[in-house]
Amino acid sequence: MFIVARKNGTWEARESSRTPEGPRSRTLASFRILDSQTAELIRKRASGAVDEDELRQMAARAGVPVEATPADQAGAALLRSFSRGEQPRRAISALLASSLGAGDRPVSHAAEAMSGWIGATQQERSEALVDLLLLADRFPAPARTDSGPGFPRIRSV
Repeated sequence: MFIVARKNGTWEARESSRTPEGPRSRTLASFRILDSQTAELIRKRASGAVDEDELRQMAARAGVPVEATPADQAGAALLRSFSRGEQPRRAISALLASSLGAGDRPVSHAAEAMSGWIGATQQERSEALVDLLLLADRFPAPARTDSGPGFPRIRSV
């Protein structure tokens, strides 16, 4: 199975097969966003078994917009709460840590820093980008001491 982009902005999940006339492919589903209903349709139409996690990874590698699962949405909301300084009760924290297998994989500092943006809407992201661009406009331009090139002159011997 593979995923291809179409010129009209849609995507297709396709499946290849070998026939006496040569290789053939057939469309399993056409979509704009890979959601659970599309994944189910692909799973039903495919000739072999399709793992939804592998399908989502394949779609992400191809650049397909992928709908967040309910668990991803809940996790993003929880991480955003953490970034605002909110904490669940100790009993819930312990259950979460146990369920997630806390400590299995170390998290980078960069991943922790972006945790507040995981569930951000496009509007929130665009507002933050505008703020950053406005901030960059306020930096003074570097002073040039000479009008010549900014690199050393090359001299032949």
